[in-house]
Amino acid sequence: KERNPYIQAVYDLTLEWTRRNGSPWLYSDFIYNLTKGGKKFKENCDFVHKVADDVIEKRRQALKDDEVSSKKYLDFLDILLTARDEDGNRMSKEDIRNKVDTFMFEGHDTTASAISWILYSLAEHPDHQKQCQEEIDRVVSETKSGELEWKDLERLEYLTRCIKEGMRLHTPVPLIIRNNQSTITVDNEVVPAGSTILINIYSLHHNAEIWGEDHMKFKPERFTKENMEKRDSFAFCPFSAGPRNCIGQNFAMSEEKIVLATLLQRFTFTVDEKHIVEKQVLVVMRAKNGIKLFAIPR
Repeated sequence: KERNPYIQAVYDLTLEWTRRNGSPWLYSDFIYNLTKGGKKFKENCDFVHKVADDVIEKRRQALKDDEVSSKKYLDFLDILLTARDEDGNRMSKEDIRNKVDTFMFEGHDTTASAISWILYSLAEHPDHQKQCQEEIDRVVSETKSGELEWKDLERLEYLTRCIKEGMRLHTPVPLIIRNNQSTITVDNEVVPAGSTILINIYSLHHNAEIWGEDHMKFKPERFTKENMEKRDSFAFCPFSAGPRNCIGQNFAMSEEKIVLATLLQRFTFTVDEKHIVEKQVLVVMRAKNGIKLFAIPR
């Protein structure tokens, strides 16, 4: 089955970005842009930017300020298109596109990775999967509509623990890069301002001093209220942290709860013992040869 062109372009971009980062001879933009990979990278960038531009333009055409004022809730794109600074200036087209790219580019890829790995862990641990299903069944049975509702998401406490443990164990975004604007000192080592710093979130999530010697095991109880209070707030950072943290983290958590609850309400998942699942560390954590599960209707 062929992939959606946008998803394929994003996938190719992440692979090429990783390849270039491991090839010092391609660091020069002048040299890289002359290579086959560089030309394809630009082609894919132009394509994903065009998709975002089309989305923005369609909303811009359909949007009028008087219509916005009458809406009870503004969606993300409405806010971007109508926002003004203290001088009355709107955001530039490029600024808006960058924000939309973040949601479209990262928003689908990272959550898809998280959901896949969490399902894999639940399939590996049927006892935890059963507890999630029992919780989901109970919460849904108590709704008037007989369907999972938005206000019910916070009631899925055990599923939330499994989601967090899945993101700790598998870390959908394993690495992030930051550029420090001022000099900092780490363990008596001075890092000059303007340095590019690679932060290994996967290693943070597998630090034995924090998570124990069994850090490679799937244990949702790590995220009970009592256990979370014992840890530093920066020990678990699937969405980064601080002023540059993920703008869509609350949306992503809600999306993961909805998709997983819907799937687990309808199916029980088991692993395909014949298929070897191997991690591939890229911009987003992937399975080298995919993840294969059996979905059994409940």
